[in-house]
Amino acid sequence: MSGDSEAWRSWPLAQREREYSPSSCASSSAPILAEYTSRSREAERNHPCQKNLSWGHGSSETFDFFPAASRDAPLLLFIHGGYWQDLSKDDSLFGAPDCVANGIAYAAIEYTLAPRASIATIVDQCRRAVASLQRQAATLGFDCHRLYIAGSSAGAHLAAMLLVDGWHEIYGVRADAISGAVLLSGIYDLAPLVGTYIDAPLQFCSADVAALSPIRLPHGQAVPTIVSWGEFETGEFKRQSRVYAEKLRAQGFPVSAFEAAGVNHFNIVFGLADRTTTLGRATLELIAGMHPK
Repeated sequence: MSGDSEAWRSWPLAQREREYSPSSCASSSAPILAEYTSRSREAERNHPCQKNLSWGHGSSETFDFFPAASRDAPLLLFIHGGYWQDLSKDDSLFGAPDCVANGIAYAAIEYTLAPRASIATIVDQCRRAVASLQRQAATLGFDCHRLYIAGSSAGAHLAAMLLVDGWHEIYGVRADAISGAVLLSGIYDLAPLVGTYIDAPLQFCSADVAALSPIRLPHGQAVPTIVSWGEFETGEFKRQSRVYAEKLRAQGFPVSAFEAAGVNHFNIVFGLADRTTTLGRATLELIAGMHPK
């Protein structure tokens, strides 16, 4: 795949859709998605979990919370993917056991899926969720000054939108509300999606591309950030990750950017806080306060 960030503009639609279809590099995503569910149910059975807590209004503005042993533990907040149209917090609890075992509280948030909500609305929901969780920190039992975010695919896009500048005061949170980020196999520039089957329920306009593509935006306070992608991903997912990592570095962020060996777009998440993996070790070191190199 060419390193030219604008090469996609000359491609036929079918090629662009193939490059932005994660399943084109995974023989079958269905068993992995089923594993999201089975691991999440196992996490609920084996660890204390507070279900369907409210960060806003209604059933689509809720979160699940796994406390750590210490009430001043850091929190890792996970935002699920699914191209803003699929999946839920209920299938995003697989990271909780590894987090709790390492003294980290874990939460996964729900947001309204497209087409019921626009991407701008979903970004707003994620920001309101962060503000709400910070206000609830003492009640839940985690350190509001150590809130880390993680996201996969579209969730990585949403997490990246929490790193950009200009929203904190509006939502009543400190500029340093986010202590660090783990971004997995993300979409950071919406432009190549316009006109694809992915865009059909989203209906991106030029204003959306400009305002909601983190790669195009100034960022806020620089925090340690991991940008990772799977070995078995399309060239475009890899390219976007590399380009976004460089944009973050140019804006002063300490960034660790790397390809996770032996995994694809869907199963990379299982290594999130698993210290037997490169990704897991990097995540745990980031949360422990060791900036990535």
